Amino acid sequence: MSFIASIGQGAINLYHRIRWIVSISTAIVQLAFRPSSWTKPVRMVLSRQIVFTGYDAIGFVAIVALLTGISVVVQAQVWMGRLGQSELLGPLLVTVIVREVGPLLVNFIVIGRSATAMAAELAGMKVRHEVEVLDSQGLDPLVFLVMPRAISMALSVFGLAMLFVVFSFGSGYLCGAFLGTGPGDPGIFARSVVRGVSSYDFYNILAKTLIPGLLTGVIAANEGLSVEGVATDIPQAVTKTVVRATLAVLVVSVIVSVLTYI
Repeated sequence: MSFIASIGQGAINLYHRIRWIVSISTAIVQLAFRPSSWTKPVRMVLSRQIVFTGYDAIGFVAIVALLTGISVVVQAQVWMGRLGQSELLGPLLVTVIVREVGPLLVNFIVIGRSATAMAAELAGMKVRHEVEVLDSQGLDPLVFLVMPRAISMALSVFGLAMLFVVFSFGSGYLCGAFLGTGPGDPGIFARSVVRGVSSYDFYNILAKTLIPGLLTGVIAANEGLSVEGVATDIPQAVTKTVVRATLAVLVVSVIVSVLTYI
């Protein structure tokens, strides 16, 4: 096969893969709005996944947010003060933390911590033929296995991103106040941040958390369930999940950022 032909074939394969992921994601959203889809077993899977993906990750996300707040917020306070542009502190922090850094870091944390585990879990079920057993019992794998995991990942990413923003601003203010680089009055700092928030920021963080979270869950489930029954394929499924989910997060982030700033 020639070089040009291989590029064309790769582009075609990528198109089919993207269309497949988008189709599954659309089907999951449609199923999620059907009350009949949320049977008791499905709700139990959803709750367990939210605990694992969201609640259990709070501690690690808080540590990353605290370190990010100390490094980013304090530096912003120092440089804005030196440039005599303290009134721009709030908009700058909102742009950096809320619009970009927060959603990205949380998505990456969820990919490394939860999406890999999800792909390995589902791949193990496929190898042990547990998926076939569920199918023979009349349980749709898309409804029972994929939908609650993808929805829980989307909700968890959104919740963790909001906590990340709060912890980052809080740690940055406290460190700045301790070092004397920022406003001593918390009211001044809070008002500066609030003034920098617009309605676009709300839609921005929704789009950069819910959509990538859903896609990450779908990609992890798809890679896990694509294993052909050989245990040695499980590590490959995990690796593909990390690479493709990370790429999906970055693409969605770029698209949302471009639409935000246009």
